[in-house]
Amino acid sequence: MPRVLVHICCGPCSITTVKTLQDEGFEVTGLFYNPNIHPLQEYLRRREGVAQAAERLGFSVIFKDDEYNPQKYFREIAWREANRCFHCYSIRLERTLSIAKRGRFDAFTSTLLYSKLQKHDVIRALGGDMAGGGSVAFLYRDFRQGWKEGIETSKAWGMYRQQYCGCLYSECERYAGELEKASQGAGA
Repeated sequence: MPRVLVHICCGPCSITTVKTLQDEGFEVTGLFYNPNIHPLQEYLRRREGVAQAAERLGFSVIFKDDEYNPQKYFREIAWREANRCFHCYSIRLERTLSIAKRGRFDAFTSTLLYSKLQKHDVIRALGGDMAGGGSVAFLYRDFRQGWKEGIETSKAWGMYRQQYCGCLYSECERYAGELEKASQGAGA
């Protein structure tokens, strides 16, 4: 049975991604490595969702909590805001590939390929470039067809569902309208 290491952003994103890979005959191991997630309480909620999905779907997860360092992440992204997603994907996929090589996995992939809100073509190209012709292949799948099922299942399981990608920038973009509403309501 081929082994795949799946970078996982959150529990809801892992549901149909992992099910699809298991149905294809892969032995799935998850990797929760997300130094981009801010603040810490958000990170912990998402971590719990991944643990919940792993228990329900029967796969193991490597939690890299010892590498959770948003300060380092912010330094790496600083002054790159216009292309921050590329750099964020790169940080997480590079770490996934490194662990996959060390663990002698056959392939690596990411739940980033599940989200309709991520830059899918960038992720596919980046993963393929990183893998090159090396010993660990990048497993490309368009997991977006499972988007609705993942949402419905996560709701049925009572799983925490985040409202933004994870980084401080995406949180500000997601809630920018709230600040405007508050300013208008206060008569400013």
